[in-house]
Amino acid sequence: MIQPRSLLQVADNTGARIIRVFKVLGGTRRRYARLGDIVVASVQVAEPRKMLKKKDVVRAVIVRQRAPFRRKDGSYIRFDDNAAVIVEKMEPKGGRIFGPIAREIRDRGFTKIVSLAEEVL
Repeated sequence: MIQPRSLLQVADNTGARIIRVFKVLGGTRRRYARLGDIVVASVQVAEPRKMLKKKDVVRAVIVRQRAPFRRKDGSYIRFDDNAAVIVEKMEPKGGRIFGPIAREIRDRGFTKIVSLAEEVL
Protein backbone atom coordinates (compact mmCIF):
# COMPACT_ATOMS: atom_id res chain seq x y z
CA MET A 1 0.00 0.00 0.00
CA ILE A 2 1.81 3.03 -1.33
CA GLN A 3 0.44 6.36 -0.18
CA PRO A 4 1.52 10.02 -0.27
CA ARG A 5 4.89 10.57 1.47
CA SER A 6 5.97 6.96 0.80
CA LEU A 7 9.60 6.59 -0.27
CA LEU A 8 10.19 4.22 -3.19
CA GLN A 9 13.33 2.71 -4.69
CA VAL A 10 13.70 3.37 -8.41
CA ALA A 11 14.17 0.18 -10.42
CA ASP A 12 15.56 1.71 -13.62
CA ASN A 13 18.63 3.55 -14.91
CA THR A 14 17.26 7.08 -15.20
CA GLY A 15 19.55 8.34 -12.45
CA ALA A 16 16.95 8.69 -9.71
CA ARG A 17 17.56 6.41 -6.72
CA ILE A 18 14.74 7.30 -4.32
CA ILE A 19 11.44 9.07 -5.04
CA ARG A 20 8.75 10.38 -2.69
CA VAL A 21 5.11 9.92 -3.70
CA PHE A 22 2.90 12.97 -3.39
CA LYS A 23 -0.14 11.94 -5.45
CA VAL A 24 -1.82 8.64 -6.28
CA LEU A 25 -3.54 8.92 -9.65
CA GLY A 26 -6.94 7.41 -10.33
CA GLY A 27 -9.56 9.52 -8.59
CA THR A 28 -9.96 12.42 -6.20
CA ARG A 29 -10.25 10.28 -3.06
CA ARG A 30 -7.78 7.58 -4.08
CA ARG A 31 -5.63 6.90 -1.02
CA TYR A 32 -3.41 3.92 -1.83
CA ALA A 33 -1.51 2.69 -4.87
CA ARG A 34 -0.86 -0.99 -5.56
CA LEU A 35 1.03 -2.98 -8.19
CA GLY A 36 0.60 -1.45 -11.65
CA ASP A 37 -0.78 1.89 -10.43
CA ILE A 38 0.69 5.22 -11.51
CA VAL A 39 1.83 7.79 -8.95
CA VAL A 40 3.26 11.29 -9.18
CA ALA A 41 6.48 11.66 -7.21
CA SER A 42 9.50 13.88 -6.73
CA VAL A 43 13.10 12.73 -6.91
CA GLN A 44 14.75 12.78 -3.47
CA VAL A 45 18.11 11.15 -4.22
CA ALA A 46 19.72 11.12 -7.67
CA GLU A 47 23.02 10.09 -9.22
CA PRO A 48 25.17 12.87 -10.64
CA ARG A 49 25.30 13.53 -14.40
CA LYS A 50 22.23 11.45 -15.26
CA MET A 51 18.83 12.12 -16.86
CA LEU A 52 16.94 13.04 -13.67
CA LYS A 53 17.99 15.48 -10.97
CA LYS A 54 16.89 16.00 -7.38
CA LYS A 55 13.50 17.76 -7.07
CA ASP A 56 12.32 16.66 -10.54
CA VAL A 57 8.61 15.76 -10.65
CA VAL A 58 7.99 12.41 -12.37
CA ARG A 59 5.30 9.81 -12.95
CA ALA A 60 6.10 6.27 -11.94
CA VAL A 61 4.43 2.86 -12.03
CA ILE A 62 4.63 0.61 -8.96
CA VAL A 63 6.44 -2.66 -9.84
CA ARG A 64 7.15 -4.08 -6.34
CA GLN A 65 5.41 -3.64 -2.99
CA ARG A 66 6.02 -5.00 0.49
CA ALA A 67 2.34 -5.45 1.31
CA PRO A 68 1.01 -8.85 0.19
CA PHE A 69 -0.90 -8.58 -3.10
CA ARG A 70 -3.68 -11.11 -3.74
CA ARG A 71 -3.78 -12.59 -7.22
CA LYS A 72 -6.83 -13.86 -9.11
CA ASP A 73 -5.87 -17.49 -8.39
CA GLY A 74 -5.90 -16.84 -4.63
CA SER A 75 -2.14 -16.81 -4.14
CA TYR A 76 -0.26 -13.87 -2.67
CA ILE A 77 2.94 -12.17 -3.78
CA ARG A 78 5.09 -9.77 -1.80
CA PHE A 79 8.55 -8.30 -2.26
CA ASP A 80 11.34 -7.11 0.01
CA ASP A 81 10.99 -3.47 -0.98
CA ASN A 82 8.69 -0.90 -2.54
CA ALA A 83 9.92 0.00 -6.03
CA ALA A 84 8.76 1.94 -9.06
CA VAL A 85 9.79 2.53 -12.67
CA ILE A 86 9.69 6.07 -14.02
CA VAL A 87 7.42 6.33 -17.06
CA GLU A 88 6.51 8.90 -19.67
CA LYS A 89 3.28 8.24 -21.61
CA MET A 90 3.12 4.54 -20.56
CA GLU A 91 6.72 3.92 -21.77
CA PRO A 92 9.69 3.57 -19.39
CA LYS A 93 12.05 6.55 -19.41
CA GLY A 94 15.13 4.43 -18.74
CA GLY A 95 16.62 1.67 -20.86
CA ARG A 96 17.09 -0.99 -18.16
CA ILE A 97 14.95 -2.38 -15.35
CA PHE A 98 16.65 -3.81 -12.25
CA GLY A 99 15.33 -6.58 -10.03
CA PRO A 100 12.20 -8.70 -10.31
CA ILE A 101 8.82 -7.23 -11.17
CA ALA A 102 5.28 -8.52 -10.73
CA ARG A 103 3.36 -10.23 -13.55
CA GLU A 104 0.44 -7.83 -12.95
CA ILE A 105 2.44 -5.07 -14.70
CA ARG A 106 1.83 -6.80 -18.06
CA ASP A 107 -1.92 -6.97 -17.39
CA ARG A 108 -2.00 -3.20 -16.83
CA GLY A 109 -0.52 -2.52 -20.29
CA PHE A 110 3.15 -1.90 -19.47
CA THR A 111 4.53 -4.49 -21.89
CA LYS A 112 7.75 -2.56 -22.56
CA ILE A 113 8.63 -2.64 -18.83
CA VAL A 114 8.01 -6.40 -18.75
CA SER A 115 10.23 -6.98 -21.78
CA LEU A 116 13.11 -4.99 -20.22
CA ALA A 117 12.85 -6.69 -16.79
CA GLU A 118 15.37 -9.28 -15.64
CA GLU A 119 12.75 -11.46 -13.98
CA VAL A 120 8.95 -11.48 -13.94
CA LEU A 121 7.30 -13.22 -10.97
